[in-house]
Amino acid sequence: MKKRILTGDRPSGKLHLGHFVGSLANRVKLQDEYDQYILIADVQALTDSYENPTKVADSVRDLVLDYIAAGIDPSKSTIVLQSQVPAIAELTIFYLNMVSLNRVLRNPTVKAEIEQKGFGDSVPAGFAMYPVSQAADITAFEANLVPVGEDQLPMIEQTREIVRKFNGLYGQTLVEPDSLISEFPRLVGLDGKAKMSKSLGNCIYLSDSVEEVDRKVKSMYTDPTRLKPTDLGHVEGNPVFVYHDAFNPNRQEVEDLKNRYRHGQVGDVEVKQKLVAAVNNFLEPMRKRRAELEANPDKIDEILRNGIEKGRTVSNEVLMKVKKAMKIDYDFMEYKSKESR
Repeated sequence: MKKRILTGDRPSGKLHLGHFVGSLANRVKLQDEYDQYILIADVQALTDSYENPTKVADSVRDLVLDYIAAGIDPSKSTIVLQSQVPAIAELTIFYLNMVSLNRVLRNPTVKAEIEQKGFGDSVPAGFAMYPVSQAADITAFEANLVPVGEDQLPMIEQTREIVRKFNGLYGQTLVEPDSLISEFPRLVGLDGKAKMSKSLGNCIYLSDSVEEVDRKVKSMYTDPTRLKPTDLGHVEGNPVFVYHDAFNPNRQEVEDLKNRYRHGQVGDVEVKQKLVAAVNNFLEPMRKRRAELEANPDKIDEILRNGIEKGRTVSNEVLMKVKKAMKIDYDFMEYKSKESR
């Protein structure tokens, strides 16, 4: 049997090229090698967006569109909507007893995100506890592997601690996951910032039109030391060339542009025009797949329904094992259920 993978995203808006380079491309590859579950973590999204639930709900279908457009095959990867799998919430409640408040708040990833979001002393309890919820996500699907970047390793270690404590108390019940370290390259933002980010508005989205790509690339940050085309230019760290390296398959053209740029023999206009063409060529197959799915909204519903049904089946089996281990699979409830039938 194939090993099982769990991965996913919070529905907080459309996905961009940074997501593709950082995770989506890897998921498309992994779905042929593993039994892959992709979780749309809408419950986790509400931990810091509870005042704007419409944004979360509206982003669910956008995620499905982005997944399919990027090459995720729902016959190979199961797309599961977190809020529609009640077993995850039950497991979260049980796991909260497996970890102390101080341990959760010491989690480096949680500490960094609390600081990033500027919660101060008003950290929502649900947000602080999301490593426990994530442990429920992972174990509910008996994931063997969880693809993560280095910054997410503390989250997986927290899951492993919870699993070990549970199994130590109640017997071997839960699957202890391993991290699948992915070399997630960070795609620099259009403004030259270290990371492409929705909140910074420095993204090219997978759903952007030809015209939007043209406009965004033309506004890209380049070499600030270069005032005219004949000035010697810097290629390393230059966002335009970072994107050429990532999305322009014509390596001969890229090397020619780099060489001429270094020697002051090409202007930013030509370099950007060629990048516009490369990015649009890269996105064109995604636009076609997206358009086909958008024209068939019932298909989106079918993908979600199928994923929810499969997710409930798998997670309910885990929940029953957990309840049995904890001695709360009461016989009289089973008897009552049989009597009612």
